[in-house]
Amino acid sequence: MKEKNMTKNEQKTSLETSVPTGTQNKLPIKAARNLIRRYIIIGERRISNYWWAFIVLLGSSGFLLSGICSYNYNAGNSSGILFNLLSFLDFKDIAFFPQGLLMSFYGGLGFLLSFYWWFLIFWNVGGGFNEFNKKEGFIRIFRWGYPGKNRRIDFTYPLKDLEAIKVELKQGLDPQRTIFLKLKGKKEIPITGIGEPLTLKEIEKQASELANFLDVSILT
Repeated sequence: MKEKNMTKNEQKTSLETSVPTGTQNKLPIKAARNLIRRYIIIGERRISNYWWAFIVLLGSSGFLLSGICSYNYNAGNSSGILFNLLSFLDFKDIAFFPQGLLMSFYGGLGFLLSFYWWFLIFWNVGGGFNEFNKKEGFIRIFRWGYPGKNRRIDFTYPLKDLEAIKVELKQGLDPQRTIFLKLKGKKEIPITGIGEPLTLKEIEKQASELANFLDVSILT
């Protein structure tokens, strides 16, 4: 009889105590997070780019130093730090023209290419994120560009303009797999990273998750 005659305040108190401490205020935050998704785009800071930039720098440095040493040796200057570092090479068999000259030329080109590659990694060109915000109703596409006027590439589109998710697959020696956002007015926005190859399974999974989250269809 006492349980049936509980007052409203007592019922409210018993209900609050049934919820674990500290979770009452977290429930709205968790619900809000479920309305926002952000996909990170790596850009130039991929492991493969670090690897190849280092290999090109190492190889081009060897060619360039060998060409310089062959010139110095043929000029009669066979001493110095470079010769000590490259003492395992016999510069008697390397004539500066044409072997040493070509080594210096290709070494210099490779050296410049590796520096350009390292600058791309440092600037993280092509990196950024794709944000889909159902809470506030917008899509945001952000990318880092080259230093200058277009360093920050930032586009925002209304979520209501999204019609479908389009998947484009191109086979061949250089297969391309791209996900597009199809907006009103036949506008298609690519959202996959440039030079960031994804497997067919990864593309299908990402497109399916995105279509389910945004409640739109998938076009192929």
